[in-house]
Amino acid sequence: MKKEILIQKWLDGELNDAELAAFKALPEYASYIKISEKAKLFEDTSYDVEMEYSKLDAIIKERRQKDPPVKTLNWIKPLMRVAAILVVGLAIYYAPLYGDTTTVKTLASNQKTLELPDNSSVKLNAESSIQFKKGNWKNNREVNLVGEAYFKVAKGSQFDVNTWLGKVSVLGTQFNVKQRVNYFEVTCYEGLVSVNYKGKEIKLPAGKSFKVIGNEIVEDETKDSLPSWSSKKMASFKSVPYSEVINEFERQYNTKVETKNVDTNQLFTGSFALNDQELALKAITLPLQLKYNKENKTKIVLTKE
Repeated sequence: MKKEILIQKWLDGELNDAELAAFKALPEYASYIKISEKAKLFEDTSYDVEMEYSKLDAIIKERRQKDPPVKTLNWIKPLMRVAAILVVGLAIYYAPLYGDTTTVKTLASNQKTLELPDNSSVKLNAESSIQFKKGNWKNNREVNLVGEAYFKVAKGSQFDVNTWLGKVSVLGTQFNVKQRVNYFEVTCYEGLVSVNYKGKEIKLPAGKSFKVIGNEIVEDETKDSLPSWSSKKMASFKSVPYSEVINEFERQYNTKVETKNVDTNQLFTGSFALNDQELALKAITLPLQLKYNKENKTKIVLTKE
């Protein structure tokens, strides 16, 4: 079996006994283990966790003033800390915190599918995190999301998806939620979802989407039946700032992109493949007449022609 396949199966925790023996025989085995043991020491400096936590903290305080007193969510701040950690060498791992709280995370270039206690399914996109109270689901039907996820809700089930920028309430539906820095998007593919943004409630039926880009609200439509990143291995965009396209490319290919003389505020409509970096680069540069240069395995520079 090729070394690359062994490494990938090790990252996914899918090695059988024979494959594990072959993996341990690799010359790099000791280095891989050392990296995995020290992975949590690495932090993602590209994501300002304190700033995002301050946003969420302000939202929680505002909600408390409007709603009846509730039990303090003392597990939210640990989630902010967890969201900032890059785990080098581990593709995905579960991190149960404080008893019955379950956290699932994905790293760059990875996706993960899981089930909620009510049998609803969730598919996480790259560099995303989800947290929920598994043991107390009947009394606390809430999911905290950092990043992007596609939800397929079990019939008759109801719960809320909390993000830094808004809350999504669902009842038997299929929808996608994307929350990144200064970007929030909810798309309904089946049924009906309710989006609460800054105290305003927006009802989204199937085929409708709601986006917040910076401070601008955009309501749009989609003909897709599933998010393209989940069903087609494509990242798709419709009139979004080019900076968001670059950020998504970095997440999907675990690399850093620098720009020179490029207007990253210009709007971009298009898509790029999630399984072919060269093809993806052409898809996001040719339409804007940009050139790209791979300076090394982890750095790409885009320049205006």
